[in-house]
Amino acid sequence: MINYLQVERLTKSYGDRLLFDEINFTIAQGDKVGLIAPNGTGKSTLLRILSGREDEDSGNITYRNDLRIGFLEQEPHFTPGQTIAEAMDCMPDSEAELKAKQLLGKLRIEDTTQLVDTLSGGQLKRVALARVLAHEPDLLFMDEPTNHLDLEMTEWLEGYLSRGTLSLLMVTHDRYFLDRVCNRILEIDQRQLYSYQGNYSYYLAKRQERIDAFQAESEKAANLYRKELDWMRRQPQARATKAKYRIDSFYTLEERTKQRRDDSSVNLDVKAAYIGNKIFSAEHVSKRFGDRIIVNDYTYEFARYEKMGIVGDNGTGKTTFIRMLLGEIAPDSGHFDIGQTIRFGYYSQAGAELDENKKVIDVVREIAEEADMGDGRKLGVSQFLQHFLFTPERQYSYVGQLSGGERRRLNLCMVLMGNPNFLVMDEPTNDLDIMTLNILEQYLCDFKGCVIVVSHDRYFMDKVVDHLLVFKGQGVLQDFPGNYTQHRDWQEAVEREAKVSEGAQASQRQQRDVRRDQTQPVKRKLTYKEQKELEAIEAELPLLEEEKIQIETLLSSGTLDTDAVISQSARYAELVDMIDEKTMRWLELND
Repeated sequence: MINYLQVERLTKSYGDRLLFDEINFTIAQGDKVGLIAPNGTGKSTLLRILSGREDEDSGNITYRNDLRIGFLEQEPHFTPGQTIAEAMDCMPDSEAELKAKQLLGKLRIEDTTQLVDTLSGGQLKRVALARVLAHEPDLLFMDEPTNHLDLEMTEWLEGYLSRGTLSLLMVTHDRYFLDRVCNRILEIDQRQLYSYQGNYSYYLAKRQERIDAFQAESEKAANLYRKELDWMRRQPQARATKAKYRIDSFYTLEERTKQRRDDSSVNLDVKAAYIGNKIFSAEHVSKRFGDRIIVNDYTYEFARYEKMGIVGDNGTGKTTFIRMLLGEIAPDSGHFDIGQTIRFGYYSQAGAELDENKKVIDVVREIAEEADMGDGRKLGVSQFLQHFLFTPERQYSYVGQLSGGERRRLNLCMVLMGNPNFLVMDEPTNDLDIMTLNILEQYLCDFKGCVIVVSHDRYFMDKVVDHLLVFKGQGVLQDFPGNYTQHRDWQEAVEREAKVSEGAQASQRQQRDVRRDQTQPVKRKLTYKEQKELEAIEAELPLLEEEKIQIETLLSSGTLDTDAVISQSARYAELVDMIDEKTMRWLELND
């Protein structure tokens, strides 16, 4: 296999903060590698070094000759005043320009005369994707490629990269994306790098095996160290008669026992304020911007402890809906009736405005001096920040020195410090590392309050929400009683049925045309067995259709629990397949 990239003894630090130390790895032709590490440990820095945008402290980076390299930044930059066509940076009438136009079409960018200054974050990300993919790099570096992409575009990119031949190294928090695209995982853990030859699910299993083995070895070393320490504390005369190698081994062992896994994680066990029975209701709410309808005469009663996920394409009005609920934007008509006990905590996509010159601890202290952990327990600001992986030293860093992920963690800390009982979270997973996401998911599942989450992170939505509000555009909203994967399976079953029904109708039309054109149509007489089969199908099809309609009604009712949703969705898929099969057989017998 051809090596595209070889990294040897690479080291990088900022001041006295060591990010990674003498790491080694290779990327070969066909490798699709995911890079995993906690926030602030150098993931984005490593990509910038490998792409030539930043210098390493020491080490060697070797590329194969004539290798075409592409880099998708987390936040793409374009020259102000450029049109989309100019931003593609392709020679006129070249293969790259043709490829760019095809990719822009796939990514729903139609008007290439638009100025990049007027584009949304999601549109800028799609233009940047088209630009880097159009040049067909051999090796592509990608920093959070799914940030700002809606679910449809994320799934398109997932398929494109899975089918393609390019090699890639990417940083992403999207665990479904890692599972379906990557064939290898690199992990930076405590400044060292580990390689796993498999996807994200394989990595999870093997990482746990590595940690368990490390802990067992550490325990053995600690036991041996206690014995050797006793020996070393004896009289110097007794020690002088012993072999020097044992003394040297003791000091090596001492260093070994000082190595401790820092398995601290974000602990979000914060008590929610009391929440009453009345949460909020939407009463005939309507909102539009010109010809663009956000909601139209929408009415809904929110239940206590409800966990709603909001999904939909970019631009369908998800964030506008949340801002109306929070009172930041007024509806055109109708109103939201909010319960008196409701205390919102809003974790926004943009994040809170932070003073770059303030220290982390001072930012949180402005919100409250203590956090209520329940059972009479209180935590001071410094202790609370440590639960969010801010070490005492890091708490006194200035906000301007924080990484993107650390800023998101700080925003989360600020929201929870306010002791809300209704969390509204707009794209909370962007820039958070996977370790933090796992803990945040568990916290939201256990949260004794209400939650609304807007997110394109499919894995996150599957873990957290109990039903979805699907924005389909132009004011069409669907309430689905299940998580993202269940909704996707249901939607695919409906689409499959529609295609089969359309095919059946086309076949019927074709048969009618054929019979019309034939002057003496000849039709084979059915056998007795075939006639009985036809009669059975004609009797069974209405019953199956009736059962399918009943399940559709149940799934849209919002009254089913999770287990019932799963079983009914599975039965729905079975019915769709049975109806398809029997319809096609009915057509064959009638032909």
